[in-house]
Amino acid sequence: MKRESFKSRLGFLLVSAGCAIGIGNVWRFPYVAGQNGGGIFVLFYLIFLIAMGLPVLTMEFAVGRASRKSAVLGYKALEKEGSKWHIHGWIAMFGCYMLMMYYTTVSGWMVSYFFKFLKGEFQTGMTADDTAAVFSNLLADPGQMAFWMILTVILGFFVCSRGLQNGLEKISKIMMSALLILIVVLAVHSITLQGAAEGVKFYLVPNLDTVAETGLKNVITEAMNQAFFTLSLGVAAMEIFGSYMGKDHSLAGEGARICGLDTFVAIMSGLIIFPACFSYGVEVDAGPSLIFITLPNVFVNMAGGRIWGCLFFLFMTFASFSTVMAVFENIMSFCMDMFHWSRNKAALINGVIILFASLPCVLGYNVWSSLHLIGGRDVLDSEDFIVSNLLLPIGSLIYLLFSVTKWGWGFDKYIDEANTGEGLKISKKLKPYFQFILPLLILFILIQGLV
Repeated sequence: MKRESFKSRLGFLLVSAGCAIGIGNVWRFPYVAGQNGGGIFVLFYLIFLIAMGLPVLTMEFAVGRASRKSAVLGYKALEKEGSKWHIHGWIAMFGCYMLMMYYTTVSGWMVSYFFKFLKGEFQTGMTADDTAAVFSNLLADPGQMAFWMILTVILGFFVCSRGLQNGLEKISKIMMSALLILIVVLAVHSITLQGAAEGVKFYLVPNLDTVAETGLKNVITEAMNQAFFTLSLGVAAMEIFGSYMGKDHSLAGEGARICGLDTFVAIMSGLIIFPACFSYGVEVDAGPSLIFITLPNVFVNMAGGRIWGCLFFLFMTFASFSTVMAVFENIMSFCMDMFHWSRNKAALINGVIILFASLPCVLGYNVWSSLHLIGGRDVLDSEDFIVSNLLLPIGSLIYLLFSVTKWGWGFDKYIDEANTGEGLKISKKLKPYFQFILPLLILFILIQGLV
């Protein structure tokens, strides 16, 4: 079967950026930046994004583009005879399935809230307790939770079943273009609110007092974690798009553009959140409570809040659904390569698998609310712990070692692939950094996640 390819370079960039841009850009980055010295944290984040995230991103792309295959067969095509690097391909695909076991539920929450604002369920005058109760009621209702999760799964696999160019690429272009427009509109609105300047100052102006209070080591560690996890590396989610790429442009150049889009959305998210929260005197939190309790509490007290709430959750729907579609494409491509299924068959079978696999997360907030697994975590947090704290850093370390050591593909072959095409090149002088320092940085992140 002839390998599919993107219709345009823009399509590749927007699909890949859509995979990287997710919920963490919005419900984690702004809060962590604000708590860790504002502009100082952002500076460290950018340094680590270039020093850690971008190199590993080019490695995933390189394995995909050189092999023209999905995870397992990609390793097999490039590894030395008799070696077992391809075992990680299976583990990476397990990570993609596990990621979708809870991400589809959270994506469903975004769609649900868009319709709640559209219908006028959030009204002027609601208290913080009232907005919190809406989220509590959603979590307590397995039927409502399941409906939005099922809708997300069906739509995602339907889009991917249409083909790479006519499905994923076409829809991602529309969604990501709309997302970028929405985020600018929302940010401009927030920074023009009365009292918004204090929010911008807290978020982006470097604050040495906050750094001293938090500790420079903690600020650097948080920046390193955010820079590493923002690109969803280590589970072959990016490798698959490398396999669809042409040879016209260098991997570092394309990777830098994707990092730029991802960072733009993360920083702009804070310009939506902090000015609005400071303007209305609402305490900023991180995680689900920021998105589903804090911000709705701001919107209900804002002029035209119903419209702004709709636009915000439309933006969040696009951010989360772009990741869902990208990972679904990876899962389907893997099955098409390994088992020679048609695209429609891969969509149908995996759709059923993901639907059933996502039910424990849905039930973990209601019927199975007493179920606590890893370290007392609920179902969603346990699944997220396995993916984020184990599979992503370990997977990234394996991609790195495969690409730069003599036991794997090898540094010279990786560099030749990465530097093929026009654009930013990676210097061969970085070989010691890639072989000795970068693995230690990723090991540090892995250990930090387990402590």
